[in-house]
Amino acid sequence: MEKPIIQLENIQRDFIVGSETVHALRGVTFSIFPGEFVTIMGTSGSGKSTLLNTLGCLDTPSDGEYYLDGYSVRQMGKNERARLRNNKIGFVFQSYNLLPKTNALENVELPLMYNPNVSAKFRKEKALQALNAVGLADRVYHKSNQMSGGQQQRVAIARALVNDPVLILADEATGNLDTRTSVEILVLFQKLHQAGRTIIFVTHNPEIATYSSRNIVLKDGRIIEDKYNQHIESAQKALDLLPVMND
Repeated sequence: MEKPIIQLENIQRDFIVGSETVHALRGVTFSIFPGEFVTIMGTSGSGKSTLLNTLGCLDTPSDGEYYLDGYSVRQMGKNERARLRNNKIGFVFQSYNLLPKTNALENVELPLMYNPNVSAKFRKEKALQALNAVGLADRVYHKSNQMSGGQQQRVAIARALVNDPVLILADEATGNLDTRTSVEILVLFQKLHQAGRTIIFVTHNPEIATYSSRNIVLKDGRIIEDKYNQHIESAQKALDLLPVMND
């Protein structure tokens, strides 16, 4: 049996606010296996952002255990978590987080610059491969202000792929995009999923859950639903229908 990429065991996260204790996560337990495309949903205050920070090794639980690709995260120091995060997770954010004065190639190369064992030649080759994988082979030397929002998000996805991470963690990755561009990005995520990538897509949009293989719903710091989608919607089919829908 395959080992899980993500394993959470009774995760709790408490915050002290004034004289009160806020229980952001209350006993969250689940595993995610290689090749899954999981959406995590929840309204404001559900614990979704706290869970995202936990999964991304940006925060540590107050109690419980978190294993990322077999590594116990909770007992790690800040520097250890940073190394694990850089090696194991590719992040895609709502606001792209690209460096404005650099081109697409330089943005995608960035995660590899933290690895002293990677040569400049290899770094460029990997970045070009990643940009080609997201359909941006013709935008390699374009800067952020020369690209559309969808193209910028593709650069961000290429940057997430360049390290060959075990997990792609997307935070509202279509939140700043129009309908057509959002679906184009979902087509890309589905292609990555079909190629064997493990994806966690955190969102408040219930429509996105129909394109994933599994959906986890949070409420008040607890999981209230965790189900597999029997019939995954085709983002490409939705994209093909958009011109008709817009007429």
